[in-house]
Amino acid sequence: MTDPTQADRPTQPSTRATVPADPSAVVGPATKGLRLDAERTVADVLADSPRITDDAFSWPLLTLDDAALDHNVALMARLCAEHGVEHAPHVKTAMSRGLYARQARAGAWGATVANPAQLRVVRTWGVERVFLANELVDPREIAWLRRELEASVAPGGTPFEVWVYVDSIEGVGLLSRGFAGASEDVVAGLGVLVEVGVPGGRTGVRSTADALGLARAVRAAGLRLPGVAGYEGSAAGGTTPEDLAKVAAYCRGLRDVAAAFVREGLVPDDEPVVVTAGGSSFLDVVLAELPGPLTVVGTGGGTETTRDVRVVVRSGAYLTHDHGFCARMDPWDRIPGGEPMHAAAVVWGQVLSVPEPGLVLCGVGRRDVSYDIDLPTALWLRTLDENGGLRPAHDLAGARVTGLNDQHLYLTVDPAPAGSAPVTTQIRPGDVVGFGISHPCTLFDKWRVAAVVSDDDQVVDLVGTEF
Repeated sequence: MTDPTQADRPTQPSTRATVPADPSAVVGPATKGLRLDAERTVADVLADSPRITDDAFSWPLLTLDDAALDHNVALMARLCAEHGVEHAPHVKTAMSRGLYARQARAGAWGATVANPAQLRVVRTWGVERVFLANELVDPREIAWLRRELEASVAPGGTPFEVWVYVDSIEGVGLLSRGFAGASEDVVAGLGVLVEVGVPGGRTGVRSTADALGLARAVRAAGLRLPGVAGYEGSAAGGTTPEDLAKVAAYCRGLRDVAAAFVREGLVPDDEPVVVTAGGSSFLDVVLAELPGPLTVVGTGGGTETTRDVRVVVRSGAYLTHDHGFCARMDPWDRIPGGEPMHAAAVVWGQVLSVPEPGLVLCGVGRRDVSYDIDLPTALWLRTLDENGGLRPAHDLAGARVTGLNDQHLYLTVDPAPAGSAPVTTQIRPGDVVGFGISHPCTLFDKWRVAAVVSDDDQVVDLVGTEF
């Protein structure tokens, strides 16, 4: 169900990601959100064009609006193409093969992941380019990665390229030892980017001088250095003019580091220098500051050279957007030619009790919705009819979520105006409420399957998660 409040350089085909379609997944009695007596394939469940109110489904249930997903993927792809940047969507949000396949079809360069476990998962999806946006410091994981890269260049192997971060000499040493004696082809499949952070922030070196020293160490170790990486979200926590100015200064700092790498000949001469950032909350600033060639003046004011920049953004939460944090931080209206993303995710829960005036308890809890930044938002109400069926959803005004337990949600309903019936008389046990969420990155790990729905509540797909 679509939220009623929603209102030129293409990526080169040779660099587009590919991912096979979902295999015939199996769901069953243990699958949350489904009511099945035995295991069935997803194709079997979808064969009768079910709706979320049909017997195959139960509450609570996570739904994703199909049209909203399409809109968000298409908008992101268009903006990246118009600004001449590439997109490696961060799949940590949903860890869903089916959802990533939509992004790959829209031209994603590859998938971004947060840790080695996620890297191994997306490799099973057949993703050929993976960006591990983190430091890789476990010798066991480095050994696994080397084996994967060796297999990819062996006769009959499938192409595979991985980028990782370093922010310490120790990290460079671990990678160097792990790839000691590897062939040139294997080493070429590993891109090592120096990560630049901010004081008081998370990972990343804290100065241009430190970044330059680390880049020299990467090259001395015989590893490939494509460029520089960072996360602009560490530079600011809001969208005030002052916050946006801090993010812009951080992005310019990334370009300065890239220029320093070029000046010393540390990045390959025959490739554009890579500058990569996140881009979820501040994509407007990233697109305004990072693209464009670098003008590099030689040491001591020597010969001036121009170097192309390859910008890769790693936005991930945009795919489903939300009714909370992402909506507040929304950069899309600040981008020329942009438009709002659409919130796609809704968690439906049944009314269990109306124990007192103004209080409704629903069967949704911390195990079902994100709550690390905001509580859910009450959106819609489906009331039971006289035959026990559910009527179409309508707006639920005057209700707000005030608390969560593991399996219960507290919904406070505003009192009725004087002389009218209490609003709570309109909400009864057995009714179903739809809740919008805040911060999708802490939603999907609570679900193994999400139902993708059309405007008429028909389930058009079931997408799995792999956390």
